[in-house]
Amino acid sequence: MENEVMNILMKRRSCRSFLQKDIEPEKKEMIQKATLRAPTAGNQLFYSIIDIKDRNIKEKLAVLCDNQPMIAKAPMVWLFVADVQKWENFYRLNGSVEKGKQRGIQERKVGAGELFLALDDALIAAQNAVIAAESFGIGSCYIGDILENHEQIVSMFSLPKYAAVATLLVFGYPKSTQELAHPSIRPSVDAVFMENSYQDYTLEKLKYAYGEQEKAMRRRKGLPEDSDETISDDYYFRKHMSDFMEEMNRSGKLLYQRWME
Repeated sequence: MENEVMNILMKRRSCRSFLQKDIEPEKKEMIQKATLRAPTAGNQLFYSIIDIKDRNIKEKLAVLCDNQPMIAKAPMVWLFVADVQKWENFYRLNGSVEKGKQRGIQERKVGAGELFLALDDALIAAQNAVIAAESFGIGSCYIGDILENHEQIVSMFSLPKYAAVATLLVFGYPKSTQELAHPSIRPSVDAVFMENSYQDYTLEKLKYAYGEQEKAMRRRKGLPEDSDETISDDYYFRKHMSDFMEEMNRSGKLLYQRWME
């Protein structure tokens, strides 16, 4: 069974090379409206979006996010912020905190629950933006490396205490609309979905889940079938033990500590 939305979801891929063509204002507005239609905790929209138009800021981000020039070249760059600060301001400026004190209600500090709800809100909204853009033929790419270099990012965007980086998205018309030579491989449904409780992954199930990806890795690297290099080895040394993951963990810890302390 197919429909237009399913076709978009199945064909969508990350785009890292854009035409130097502006996104039309009317399409941008529709993407913005679709973004705001995303599910959100209590309809509070625990997120804000910074539309980065300044070329100098884009170029700085390209360097801070593991040297990715496409960020500077992207026609549209949005920073999604997990934002509870606006409600903290609202509660105080509108007198809600003071009313609570008059009623004998002790003020509660913002905590980890709000952080995780706000991150959920921001990321759900980001995915709405991605799919809306795709429906107009506009490509996009998530930039996970925005979670690195915490101090510089906070300073660059003047983020207050209860506003934390969630993700960065770049948008633009793809330079090429041809099918990828090596499209991303996903495991079968039964390799990921579980019933009623978590079922720990055995080596057998992991090989089943990632077997096709390992075959593709071998083809790309020209590894023979009897090579002892596995997809587990590849990700362990290239990702898990990388300098950028070390930095992302350092920055992630600072993000959490800043919010909680």
